[in-house]
Amino acid sequence: MRRSRSLLIFSAPARLRRALALCVVFAAAPCWAVPNEQAPDFPIKPIRIIVASSSGTASDIFARSLGEELGHFYGKRIIVENRPGAGGLIGNAHVSKATADGYTLGMVDVTRIITELMRDPPPYRALADIIGVTHVASITNVLAVTPSLVARNANEFVAYARASELNYASLGIGSASHLAGEIFTRALKINAVHVPYRQISDSFIEIALGRVHYAIYTLPSVLGPVREGRLRALAVMTPQRSPTLPNVPSIVEAGLPEAQVDTWSGIVAPRGTPRRVVEQLHGDIVRGLRKAGLRELFQRQGAESTPEGTPDGFTRMMQNEYVRYQAMIREGGIRPE
Repeated sequence: MRRSRSLLIFSAPARLRRALALCVVFAAAPCWAVPNEQAPDFPIKPIRIIVASSSGTASDIFARSLGEELGHFYGKRIIVENRPGAGGLIGNAHVSKATADGYTLGMVDVTRIITELMRDPPPYRALADIIGVTHVASITNVLAVTPSLVARNANEFVAYARASELNYASLGIGSASHLAGEIFTRALKINAVHVPYRQISDSFIEIALGRVHYAIYTLPSVLGPVREGRLRALAVMTPQRSPTLPNVPSIVEAGLPEAQVDTWSGIVAPRGTPRRVVEQLHGDIVRGLRKAGLRELFQRQGAESTPEGTPDGFTRMMQNEYVRYQAMIREGGIRPE
């Protein structure tokens, strides 16, 4: 028994010495050997959201609203950077080439898909270069016309357009507004000339002056000019009226269901962005979208926030849209001029 006690007395310090030696070894190890739990949380610097359209468009409004919300939450600056031009090509290509670290995001819409489908060779890979983060909003489109037009409703407009030579505005060849205009004119057998613009504000001026007759723009984009009387809304391009413009009939209500066309917006990241970063961004964006203030802001703009879903769900939705527009563009023979 005495020997056993002696062994116990000497063995404890030996274990302690070995433990201390291991501590010295780990303390001297390079930082990459330390568990990642000590790494700073994301984000540690400002985040950029690239918008492939000009200021005042639906995507721009959504990006700035979300940027403000995320900026308050993170305590970091969220930079919204407009890169318009070439039907969204410039801004969308920038997102494709960005470093995949979560610090460059894109606010995209159907333009990202259309641009690839309409160019050979494509300037970027619409979906292969990115991953979905969050489906942000579903957006109503509006048939907006020059105030001097004699037609007072959608049916009168269609009759007038079929008997006249009209033109319509868009945000460039291959833009969402261009394809919406094509869907509308083809569905209703209207022969109209497409007039692309780089800035939506320029097209507003031309429509207000009557040099351009109409456009199919998102409700958030045209809401201000409609309320100011610079444009006149004849129909929203959805089955039901919009609470934002309750006095404007829906295109289905007007008896023209074949002309329905709506759009969407969402946040994407360059492919290769760490999954944990994508998941965190998604959760933080959804947290903002569920807030009453942001939800009401979207509704005032004529859009519905879409906080439900997952990053993978948004990616699948974009893939379905790709198939849909690919068929539409091929069947319609739509090509860049």
